[in-house]
Amino acid sequence: MENRTLRILEAIVDEYIRTGEAVGSKLIAEKLGNTVSSATIRNEMAALEQQGLLEHTHTSSGRQPTYQGLKFYIEKIMPPQELPQEDKEEIDRIFDGISAESDSEFIENAGHALAEVTKCAIVSTNAVSKFSVISKVEVIPTGRRMYVLLLITSQGNIKNRVCRLSFDLTEEQMDFFKRFVSNHLTGVNLEELDDEFIEKISQALGNYMLTLSPLLKAVADLSAELMQQQVDLSGERNLLECKDFTGSEIVTLIESKNELTKLLDDSFSGISVKFGSDSETFAVTNSSVISASFSKGDRRAGSFSVIGPVRLDYKKIIPYIEYFSAKVTNALSPSDEVKELESIEREAEGIE
Repeated sequence: MENRTLRILEAIVDEYIRTGEAVGSKLIAEKLGNTVSSATIRNEMAALEQQGLLEHTHTSSGRQPTYQGLKFYIEKIMPPQELPQEDKEEIDRIFDGISAESDSEFIENAGHALAEVTKCAIVSTNAVSKFSVISKVEVIPTGRRMYVLLLITSQGNIKNRVCRLSFDLTEEQMDFFKRFVSNHLTGVNLEELDDEFIEKISQALGNYMLTLSPLLKAVADLSAELMQQQVDLSGERNLLECKDFTGSEIVTLIESKNELTKLLDDSFSGISVKFGSDSETFAVTNSSVISASFSKGDRRAGSFSVIGPVRLDYKKIIPYIEYFSAKVTNALSPSDEVKELESIEREAEGIE
């Protein structure tokens, strides 16, 4: 496209995002400093409509961007935006105030904070449990043949399950299972606890297989639950302030948070912008989803997504979520000094 055409399309999108109204040629001429005639702008608008980037909404001469036009604007026209220093400092202060006992809790709290900062609804996905290893498994008697299995991971996640056994466990059996966990499960990554792994180590139960295998299965089940991607929705109340959504659409957005993960899977790096119309299963077509992923070390650990109307202020929101996700990555990933200390500790354990 010629530079003039791009300027006209940018002006139309900016004005539509500001007002939600179709934009006429006279207003665009004024925004371009009357350097382009209204007649020329009308011709350009007609050409952009033929390309599927603009559309008529009624009989007036005004146009508004299509979903395709918005995508083109975001990907090809909108210049990279730097988050103002005062906004960076505000986010830095927010991060200083976030407290959490586990990475999962930290991500959830960060999502709530992002909702407050952007005044939007935020969906956070958390796959950080995939980095976890088993740090402790405890069996606690609670009644006749009833036991609580407690699973604790290196990320601070805690899961428990009540197990009903066929027999009351003796002290000897309890001690045996404690040693079994230490030898075969402690330090094992959750990703490794598949059926093949469980079947292999179950042979080490020997004569205790009949009695203790239900506990081993419970460990596997709890690990599988921790491995499932966690989805958290924050800032639902902010949707109520949005005049672009009806009440029923807001309810649909809130109830469809798990469906949103299908829209978020593409945000492996950088920024991903999706519209509700991009998904066959997501019912609110006049919504937009801006996603950015965060990492732990060199692996993707989840994503934050701003949920709002199509008329979101992309120039403002995108730098926010980029900076926020980068802060989460830095918070989750150990520093070089920590990595070096961990390496020394592993070497020392090997020598011992």
